[in-house]
Amino acid sequence: MNLDLLLENLTNPALLYFILGISAVYLKSDLEIPQNSSKFISLYLLFAIGFKGGQELSHESITNEIIWSMLFGISISIIIPLYTFFILKRKLGVFDSGAIAAAYGSISAVTFVTAASYLESHQLELHGNMVAIMALMESPAIIVGLVLISLYHKEKTNPISKRFILKHSFTNGSVLLILGSLLIGYLTSAKEAQGIEPFTNDLFKGFLAIFLLDMGITSGKKLKSFFAHGWFPFAFAAVIPLFNGCLFALVSGWVTTDIANRFIFAILAASASYIAVPAAMKNTVPKANPGLFLPMALAITFPVNITIGMPLYFYLVQTF
Repeated sequence: MNLDLLLENLTNPALLYFILGISAVYLKSDLEIPQNSSKFISLYLLFAIGFKGGQELSHESITNEIIWSMLFGISISIIIPLYTFFILKRKLGVFDSGAIAAAYGSISAVTFVTAASYLESHQLELHGNMVAIMALMESPAIIVGLVLISLYHKEKTNPISKRFILKHSFTNGSVLLILGSLLIGYLTSAKEAQGIEPFTNDLFKGFLAIFLLDMGITSGKKLKSFFAHGWFPFAFAAVIPLFNGCLFALVSGWVTTDIANRFIFAILAASASYIAVPAAMKNTVPKANPGLFLPMALAITFPVNITIGMPLYFYLVQTF
């Protein structure tokens, strides 16, 4: 693998702000991003990437490759929770295993946004259909994780409502905003879109850097309780994303030959949700421990993907 790619990613301002956030916690600094500001920035990132994706999708014709790519993305979000659940269940309880499996089968919108920026730095274009695929991959993993918990937990006195699972998967704020922005971007004419282009494009990288600073602060606060669970969650959170990313970086060649699309498939397979899935689990599986699956996704998997993972997946899709 070309080490220049790794070194280039390590000096990315967004990553450096993430590291600054973790450092601030360990230096016991009072640095923090106000909660309302953090929520606004996360909504902005979803809005911007969805709108831009819709614009790109409006310029594309629906081909067999796009249809197969959508089916491939949904398949990824179903397959990953199935095998990760049984790996996790060897060391953890059913509730935690199901929640973590759902998180790793689902996607991280912020990792996706960072990957889009990575593609741009290599003069490659993010195609609008990949934004649609990202949005479609959020819900199936949540459903599979909750169904696995329902099947394997011994207490049947409080069964999980299947209707609630389906409703929450599609009305979750993150999913609704990305799908809604995608549709609005698709319907908006190029002339009308120019009016908000400074907001959706020019400010994007700055807001991403501030958001990752906030993510670093959040991660740093959760690391101590996470390490109390021993070596297994750490090893899983570091190894499984790289395995998933490499596997689907290679397998995606059967669906598309576009390097940018294959790279995004690898990122989607490798990333783990720390927004939509925790929200779903909080309401449906309160016995699942957020002090376990949140640090795994946010403090371990996220930095592994944006430091080691992205250059590795990019190398694989370029080479094979």
